[in-house]
Amino acid sequence: MKMAAQASMENIQSNGGPFGAVIVRNGEIIATGVNRVVPNSDPTAHAEVEAIRAAAKKLKTFDLSDCEIFTSCEPCPMCLGAIYWAKIKTVYYSNTRYDAASIGFDDNFIYEEISKPLENRFVQFIHLPVDEARKAFEIWNTLETKNRY
Repeated sequence: MKMAAQASMENIQSNGGPFGAVIVRNGEIIATGVNRVVPNSDPTAHAEVEAIRAAAKKLKTFDLSDCEIFTSCEPCPMCLGAIYWAKIKTVYYSNTRYDAASIGFDDNFIYEEISKPLENRFVQFIHLPVDEARKAFEIWNTLETKNRY
């Protein structure tokens, strides 16, 4: 946990946000990540996502179910989704989403938005079904060679 916190401190000096993450497997550090949203002009470059990308690349797998993540702050909904997709079973965190909100980060706002019905969200959602999208799902569903993730 101290390594994730230290990474967040060092990242501030590199024009990054105050967030750091470390992925560990069987006591071994597999990957680290820091928030690079501003330097990379990438709204998805959060510490947890960066660490997951690095770990998956290093281990050559999208399945990180034998790993744990230590992060300097409770993951935002995007990072939480990435953690679930990576199948990481344990998240250790230091600061909370409320701590992040108190210094101007939107994590808690997004958590609140997710719980609202689509029609009540800040971002407008419009359902536009097309046959091609449905067909892609049908093809995928019957594909015998697919690699489930």
